[in-house]
Amino acid sequence: MQLSLADLRAAAARIHGRVLRTPSIENPAVSHACGARVSLKLDNLQATGAFKERGAANRLALLSERERAAGVIAMSAGNHAQAVARHSTLLGIASTIVMPRFTPSNKVLRTEGFGARVVLHGENLAEAAAHAHQLARAEGLTFIHPYDDPGVIAGQGTMALEMLEDAPDLDALIFPTGGGGLVTGCAVAAHALRPGMPVYGVEVEGYQAMRQRLAGQPVQVGGPTIAEGIAVRDVGELPLEMLKRLGVEILVVPERAVEQGIALLAEGAKVVSEGAGAAGIAALLTYPERFAGKHVGTVVCGGNIDPRILSNVLLRNLLRDGRLLRLHLDIPDRPGVLADIATRVADAGGNVIEVSHQRLFAAPSVQTAELELMIEVRDRAQADAIVAALEAGDYVVRRG
Repeated sequence: MQLSLADLRAAAARIHGRVLRTPSIENPAVSHACGARVSLKLDNLQATGAFKERGAANRLALLSERERAAGVIAMSAGNHAQAVARHSTLLGIASTIVMPRFTPSNKVLRTEGFGARVVLHGENLAEAAAHAHQLARAEGLTFIHPYDDPGVIAGQGTMALEMLEDAPDLDALIFPTGGGGLVTGCAVAAHALRPGMPVYGVEVEGYQAMRQRLAGQPVQVGGPTIAEGIAVRDVGELPLEMLKRLGVEILVVPERAVEQGIALLAEGAKVVSEGAGAAGIAALLTYPERFAGKHVGTVVCGGNIDPRILSNVLLRNLLRDGRLLRLHLDIPDRPGVLADIATRVADAGGNVIEVSHQRLFAAPSVQTAELELMIEVRDRAQADAIVAALEAGDYVVRRG
């Protein structure tokens, strides 16, 4: 089956008023960091915090009266679960969501809060999916696939219709790629409205399933990633077929670039993004020569990131940029030493934000202590000045 521009426009009409038409914004800080003119589509502003509402709303609107009466079922540990739950409830349709047993409780509670019956089953997504299909057959429910469904793909493609309407002079589009529904729907729109304009998908290094399938290679994925929303093993067969036909290229980015993308969006654009949502920015940072000087559209496809993880990402980025300085000192254990060190740091303009002072276990001598400092600085030059000021006081300083 193939999708057309008419399918996407029909989907846009169906979901109008049910799904937020999110803004596209240009941000100078993001554009400067990426070396391109960047338009950000803020689908993290959807009610569930992610773009998945588009596909879910369109697919549910296509149900027959019999299917509506029987109810629907989906498998998801994240954004698709909440999207199906919310839009089913809005339409008065009973929904069941199967989630793996390891799913964090906050995601379970949010999905239930949107009105779904949640079933926890299996140790991973594959086992949860198998159970969802079993329940669908046993209870006569319609299975709403997160990406391998033409109705879902058409709904996701409405994003590109909006992006091209808001910025008709775009030179390229970049979309995070998991199972392939989003990038496929958007590629259909771009192919029809802007023939020849390149559309790129983005995967992280540990999960290159779509790139591997397109290249005819065996799928080998695994490992931890902050971009769990696009960390899939089994891509959609319909998206795979259509991406081949449309000539969409998949760009692979390292984990570090995704973290940099999250931090850049937070600091530069004041936008909260989950890992998958920052994949487009990660691609711009990883392939600057490809997009230099061009007007590029990408999407912040979701903002559902754990606050602890966001905090850690921001701190790690400060360390990488040299704006956090971590020092270890072996100091004499006598009065006034801590005050002297603090004064030297302050005189050099540093701001001490964390101190660890250990006498008993870490120090090499009973007459010394180990001091660990975390210092906020403007840049690497100021960090060097602080180290020099401490060494001028005959302190042995180690960075790390």
